[in-house]
Amino acid sequence: MKSASGTTRKSIQKISPIDVYKLLPKTNCGECKEANCMAFATRLVNGELFLSGCPPLFTEKYARAREALEELMEPPVRAVTFGTGKNAVTIGGKYVLWRHEFTYHNPTAVAIDVHDQMTPDELVQRVGSIAQFTYNYIGRTLNVNAVAIRSVTKDPAAFAAAVRSVAGATDLPLILCTLDPAVMKAGLEKARDSRPLIYAANGDNWSAMADLALEAGAPLVVSAPGDPALLRSLVRTLLDCGVNDLVLDPGTFAGAGLPETISTFTDIRSQACRQFDELFGFPLLGLPLAVWTGDEISEDVLKWKEAVLASMLMSRYADILIMHSLDGWVLLPQLIWRFNLYTDPRKPVSVEAGVKPFGRPDKNSPVLVTTNYALTYFTVESDIKAANLDCYLIVADTGGLSVESAVAGRIFTAESIATALKDYSIAGLVDHTTLIIPGLAARLSGETEEATGWKILVGPKDSSGIPQFLREHWRTEH
Repeated sequence: MKSASGTTRKSIQKISPIDVYKLLPKTNCGECKEANCMAFATRLVNGELFLSGCPPLFTEKYARAREALEELMEPPVRAVTFGTGKNAVTIGGKYVLWRHEFTYHNPTAVAIDVHDQMTPDELVQRVGSIAQFTYNYIGRTLNVNAVAIRSVTKDPAAFAAAVRSVAGATDLPLILCTLDPAVMKAGLEKARDSRPLIYAANGDNWSAMADLALEAGAPLVVSAPGDPALLRSLVRTLLDCGVNDLVLDPGTFAGAGLPETISTFTDIRSQACRQFDELFGFPLLGLPLAVWTGDEISEDVLKWKEAVLASMLMSRYADILIMHSLDGWVLLPQLIWRFNLYTDPRKPVSVEAGVKPFGRPDKNSPVLVTTNYALTYFTVESDIKAANLDCYLIVADTGGLSVESAVAGRIFTAESIATALKDYSIAGLVDHTTLIIPGLAARLSGETEEATGWKILVGPKDSSGIPQFLREHWRTEH
């Protein structure tokens, strides 16, 4: 398929570093912190760096080359940003259907709803709960990303008051939700400087909503539930009107309509990524809160259905979700699943190698060693902190592999442990030469003693056993 300028768009798998290198300055200036322009081009194609990492490209001299590179690297699914400042959210920007083909970027945004029938105090309290919802997962802070304000009263004044209350209570990005242009206009007047996401333009109101989006400079959701043909037509019309930042709402149907929902989301993303359908090349919006419009009277069942629907939509390419429940058991699975989907499958999640002191270690404190696989490290860290232990923990660089995998792959070895002891000057931290290795690395004990000259104690296989192990063995040794 050819772009507007006439160049043939390639899939990301067909773009080679040479294609990119030809358009770079080729000065090897080092401003990108890479060894040379070819190294930068390689990492750019792999999705590890961005064009902004090459400052010379953004000078007038290389303006045409930058434009050509931007066109070459343009994803089939456009990126759309709403909100401002450090909390602004970018969604879309996808190149492929499957994460093993190319790392996903711009994680699915999760928004929680409020509505204009709530009192100002209720709004402020719920918005506070939304902003404070955080969870530390293997060293990463997981949270929700936006607040969706729904017009239930259909009254412009009530909606404007709700938007004003929410905007004053949080700097999270806002989604303004109403199909009435008059109500939307009132809300936008209270959130004009925050670049909210406008929900939504449909077959009846698209002209007025387009005018509001252009006036506010805000992205616009295009909604055509259950009608992909109408959705494409609306997108084409809105693009002709000059509205370029669009988000697609193909419709979210719970219950019997769920198979159709998942199929439609999948078809739209497939057409964008495989057939380069520019009218479907926009972020997708899913509405798990749709389950709350059903006949089910049990809140627990509704929350369970919302959680399941959210996970399915995220797995099938939803770039933003609007949810209702704030319960941890509903939200945490979504945030953790999002984290897993949007990590690079080619690179294990790791932490920085080094030596970590816990408590108040002294010259007689035990020294333990583990790998820098994030889940391993934070599990060990949690167990050490829970027991209030005073010790040193050596975190060996195993490329983000767990103990068992790193031992099997000959990455966590006697030699690497000896190197870590030397590099981190462990001998200067303690007066003894005893090292505790993980139980899963027991077979390394003999050769590690030979390589290091230290006495090796084989610790428990599970870090939860470290406190008891130290009580039983460390005091007898020291």
